[in-house]
Amino acid sequence: QVQLVESGGGLVQAGGSLRLSCAASGGTFSSLRMGWFRQAPGKEREFVARISQRGRNTDYAKSVKGRFTISRDNAWNTVYLHMNNLRPEDTAVYYCAADRDGWSLVSRDYDYWGQGTQVTVSS
Repeated sequence: QVQLVESGGGLVQAGGSLRLSCAASGGTFSSLRMGWFRQAPGKEREFVARISQRGRNTDYAKSVKGRFTISRDNAWNTVYLHMNNLRPEDTAVYYCAADRDGWSLVSRDYDYWGQGTQVTVSS
């Protein structure tokens, strides 16, 4: 069983930056595809970014491409989401997720989830 714990959320002004971290334990981290999703109040959870096991392949939602960067450090069992030029519409709870055997953009395909970290961007 894999446990995921996110950190790094907070309140930031528009145009600012944050780095989210997700620490994994209880499994073989380097075998997992990792993703970040977010959910704003009253909206469905949406895909933000994903990264392959060794970090060679990444994908981003159109809304964050060019502003967000996903990365991972398999030595530290951690995946990151670097967020630059934040906008008020980026306000949401951000979730880290792990996929054992797929390469999906869809939240229901992910096997393990963290508890989420709140990101609030003020205008």
